[in-house]
Amino acid sequence: MKKIGFIPLRQNSKGILGKNKRKMVGRPLFTWVLGEAIHSSLDVVYVYTDDDTIIDFIEKEYHYTNKIKVLKRSGASATDTASTERAMIEFAEKLSYNFDVFCLLQATSPFTKAIDIDNCLSKIADGKDSALTVVNTHRFVWNEDGTAVNYNPKERPRRQDFKGLLIENGAVYVCTKDVLLNQKNRLGNTIGIVKMPEESLHEVDTEQDWIVVENLLIERQKRAKRSEKITHLVLDVDGVFTNGTIAYTKDGEHTKNFDMRDGMGLEILRQFGVEVMVMTSEQSQLVAKRMEKLKIPQVYLAVKDKYTLLQTLAASQNFSLNNVAYLGDDVNDMANICSVGWSLAPNNAMPEIKQLADVVLSKSSGAGAIREACKFIINYNKRF
Repeated sequence: MKKIGFIPLRQNSKGILGKNKRKMVGRPLFTWVLGEAIHSSLDVVYVYTDDDTIIDFIEKEYHYTNKIKVLKRSGASATDTASTERAMIEFAEKLSYNFDVFCLLQATSPFTKAIDIDNCLSKIADGKDSALTVVNTHRFVWNEDGTAVNYNPKERPRRQDFKGLLIENGAVYVCTKDVLLNQKNRLGNTIGIVKMPEESLHEVDTEQDWIVVENLLIERQKRAKRSEKITHLVLDVDGVFTNGTIAYTKDGEHTKNFDMRDGMGLEILRQFGVEVMVMTSEQSQLVAKRMEKLKIPQVYLAVKDKYTLLQTLAASQNFSLNNVAYLGDDVNDMANICSVGWSLAPNNAMPEIKQLADVVLSKSSGAGAIREACKFIINYNKRF
């Protein structure tokens, strides 16, 4: 049974300019659901967009997986008045309905996890023809005529005794091919219900939504952290190995300055069995050469979605994010800073990173921060 994911993205957004590409906790908004789709049981995930910059981003970024594909969306299906169903049907026709199960994923619902997707897919396996995600809210609902919808105001129930209401959160919708082909709709006749946490009721449509959702995401990531033995140290480069400055000539990048003492610290750390990885958003041959000199084999260049890559490496190499210490300095490190077992920041990191990091080092980047981090890890691991 072929199960495909579908993430529709429009280039223009009236509520929030460039919403889908704007960084939410340091990553483009749409990558929150895309990353989870990669780790779900979907066979392939399509991003359907009229935005050429997103197409270019996806083609370059997710080269390490064959699960992600991108298709150009027509302008007619990306207008303010076009329905999501129109985009779904247009896309399905391009694929000649070559799938068995269709999963609509909304980028404006970044709380979606792989388990939510899989739970919806399991409803189809159990015989339903469609499924959707909901939130069980305990709010009291009223009609405009002053009558209560879901409770008796004369006998106000306690929260723990109140069943509440199930409300669509707009995150995940799954249906069979027959439903989409014959009913032209995301939902059929026998619908399975999958509950998600109450925080997922928030969607990103306004600037106020953005602030609320970003802070809730940060707290969710931090709540999931556990302090376990550190087996992996993951390092950013610019602003961690270096002081964040680059010398250029007319021919391009010329020099970066590295602290030799940091290199010795990493050599000592590896003697204690800690794996070292490097993950940078820059495509730099100078970095590649330096890491080759330091004998660090796992070097990942030109990575924009560091969180999804780290999740993928953890799954493929059988370690937990709780076993990771991450050293970063800027907003593109933020999701990892919020998610790993131990997060560290150089003393001269950006204020928003220092605020979220577990440890703010006394040393600055390019001036002993890595060496100090190595010492912290060695001393911390002695407890295990």
